[in-house]
Amino acid sequence: MTAPTAEIHLSADEARRLALRAQGLLGAPDRRAGARGVLRRLGAVQLDTISVLARSHELIAYARLGAIGRQAVEAAYWTPRAAGAAAAGAAVEAPHSFEYWSHAACILPIEEWPLFAFRRRARVARGHRWHILEDADRSCAAVRDRLKAEGPLTAGELGGAKNGGEWYDWSETKIAVEWLLDTGEVVCTERRGWKRVYELAERAVPDALFHDDLDDAECVRRLVAQAGAAMGVATRADLADYHRLKGEQVDAVIADTGLVPVAVEGWAKPAWADPAALSGEARGRHRTTLLSPFDSLIWDRPRTERIFGFTHRLEAYVPKAKRVHGYFAMPLLTGGRLRGRVDPAREGRTLVARQISIDGPGAAEPMARALREAAEWVGCDTVRIERCDDARSAAALADALS
Repeated sequence: MTAPTAEIHLSADEARRLALRAQGLLGAPDRRAGARGVLRRLGAVQLDTISVLARSHELIAYARLGAIGRQAVEAAYWTPRAAGAAAAGAAVEAPHSFEYWSHAACILPIEEWPLFAFRRRARVARGHRWHILEDADRSCAAVRDRLKAEGPLTAGELGGAKNGGEWYDWSETKIAVEWLLDTGEVVCTERRGWKRVYELAERAVPDALFHDDLDDAECVRRLVAQAGAAMGVATRADLADYHRLKGEQVDAVIADTGLVPVAVEGWAKPAWADPAALSGEARGRHRTTLLSPFDSLIWDRPRTERIFGFTHRLEAYVPKAKRVHGYFAMPLLTGGRLRGRVDPAREGRTLVARQISIDGPGAAEPMARALREAAEWVGCDTVRIERCDDARSAAALADALS
């Protein structure tokens, strides 16, 4: 694409602060809006099966709001819909979120339902997911009939999610209901015991939003604009990665998003900024916190390196002997910088820092503070350090914890 003419120039520090403010990590948090406000601001909160201190979607709200109750986070994200209530005509709360494929499997604000019509249509056009149904019409019809008659159900309640083999050995029922979720006939607005609860989309999605009349270009335009607002300032690759779009899709709509071309010191590629982000200086109190590796501030690893000069990788799926920083290393954010990592675990009421690295002088006290706050949040009353290879950092950290 032709690079835009940028009349606005940002220093690397200004770009970093814009990104932090856009992500809700600089300035006073909106506690009245709570976790639901965090979701709307970010536009997508990634889900993952790994649970160390807590599940990743809980850590996202914690990083921005502090020690908000974990049950309060779950209640803010999901909208329980009692089985049989809708079928019986009983009043149920309209959902404020749904789960779908964005950056990965994500919780999304319900207002974004129309924006993913382009992806639902693409799934329909493809005709199948990576699992193949032997009798798709029969299996899908059976799922529709059960949900219509009984209301929201898990895959287990529908007849079982697995055939008894490996995790990917799905039952015909599970394949069918996931296909219907992919294509928009079924929606998930709740997880129960980490299991998706499926409901007919026509019954769960508010009437004002239950439509697929936005064409593909308009869906993508709105998603690119949303991603730009959520990141503050971003390159083409950043904008594409946020909702896993293609670069050419971004190219086709970027001029109509309202995002402003900018040049950022040290960035080799053109960039765009949210005009609201440029309206005032990004300042305020920085959060000191531990970040989930799936946090939208850092889920794009090249962007993380460009903005923070910090290389981070998730090593949960790396053989233990080859890990550098640990199974679920969580970066330390303090003073608007990434200053270290900790690989946490829990043993009873003890938060165990299995491995810690601290980057530079002065980071031991913020690391200790972040560890103490995280420990209290998950119900631990002590912190134990198992490994910190730098002797000076280890001593400073021990002093700060004591």
